[in-house]
Amino acid sequence: MSQPASMITGDGRFAYETAGDPDAIPLIFLHGIGGAARAWRQQLATFGNRFRAIAWDMPGYGGSAPLPNVSIAALADALLQFTDQLGAANPILVGHSIGGMIVQKWLVQSPKLARAVVLAQTSPAFGKADGDWQKSFISARLGPLDRGETMKSLAPSLVKELVGDDPDPKGMELARECMASVPEASYRAMMLALIGFDQRKTLKDIAVPTLLLSGSRDNNAPAPMMAKTATYIPAAEYVELPGVGHLANLERPGAFDKALANFVDPFVAKHG
Repeated sequence: MSQPASMITGDGRFAYETAGDPDAIPLIFLHGIGGAARAWRQQLATFGNRFRAIAWDMPGYGGSAPLPNVSIAALADALLQFTDQLGAANPILVGHSIGGMIVQKWLVQSPKLARAVVLAQTSPAFGKADGDWQKSFISARLGPLDRGETMKSLAPSLVKELVGDDPDPKGMELARECMASVPEASYRAMMLALIGFDQRKTLKDIAVPTLLLSGSRDNNAPAPMMAKTATYIPAAEYVELPGVGHLANLERPGAFDKALANFVDPFVAKHG
């Protein structure tokens, strides 16, 4: 596979990387708060031979313009505008972490526009109703920046906290690079956008095939929580990757790609 191509949409708002046949089924990868489109390069290489594989830079990341007001709903709207710009109709959406929250919101706003979805290491809600856990989480993440640290200085420790056993060294290098390059304003805005996110009541309404993919060592989206979430979604499959933390596609790209392929490849056969 050749290197994925870096592109920008016609309206200049969204940067993305892509690989594969423009007429194939769109397979769209959505990164987390510390990520970027380039975090998915291994997946674009793996899946670009049979899908139109696409990884976006979330608004405010990479070459994508920031949103005036950041919320999960606004990000879901931006995703819909992005897919419209690309002419990527009826995509399979793969959302990691906050990317998975955006996918859940998309499914409420546009329930029938996705062919299938993958909720990778994500949650249907953020924190507890009383907000204490949320406040301590946000404070732990933003406190160091308030005290003068930078995303670059924090990247090694932030990534180390997120991963499980024996992560791939090249993947970890890319994870640190992505985290270090996140604009501080975007990181802060995305963290605050998590507050109040709660789609638990809409899980039963998800009407497309859904894969929930967890890591057994993930402290941000714990596997037992994800397994329970799967029981509320009508057409859900659940897969747990042993020994993996929160950055599965970078920690264990082979295991991640295999689990993803088992779910998405049947759609190619149907499409063909």
